[in-house]
Amino acid sequence: MIDEKMQEAINKQLNAELYSSYLYLSMSAYFQSVNLGGFANWMRVQAKEELAHAMKFYDYVNERGGRVILHPVEAPPSEWDSPLAVFEHVYQHEQKVTGLINKLVDLAVKARDHATNNFLQWFVSEQVEEEASADEVVQKLKLVGDDPSGLFMIDRELAQRVFVAPATTTEGGAE
Repeated sequence: MIDEKMQEAINKQLNAELYSSYLYLSMSAYFQSVNLGGFANWMRVQAKEELAHAMKFYDYVNERGGRVILHPVEAPPSEWDSPLAVFEHVYQHEQKVTGLINKLVDLAVKARDHATNNFLQWFVSEQVEEEASADEVVQKLKLVGDDPSGLFMIDRELAQRVFVAPATTTEGGAE
């Protein structure tokens, strides 16, 4: 049985992951509106990834005999000044999520909840990848600056991204 404080904290994280999915879907819609389909694809894949993360938390709470409580998801922004501004927002957002995951790990350690600590280690590693992926695009966009041909080359590259569902150990369940 999962500790009540841990359950509440994971339910909040589940909401944060749903918000992340919603945010990236909004970014995808923005990129679609400015005819950058590759950027839109990258964000749509990211939205699916974040939804999969939310479901990992959802399944984990249920597997531990807890209760998932869903909270309202905040509306994300829908306008940005440039592709660089969008990806700087992504990078900052992923840094914030890393902080939230680290706080969950701290809570699990304090509660001596070894199962949850073990479960969270996947997310610790995932956040390293998430931050690096966002920063890579930020650096490329800074490199090309205002060069439209560079922007279109990046757009073509981002169009190649495909969603790969995270591995699970149970049918529909957490890893």
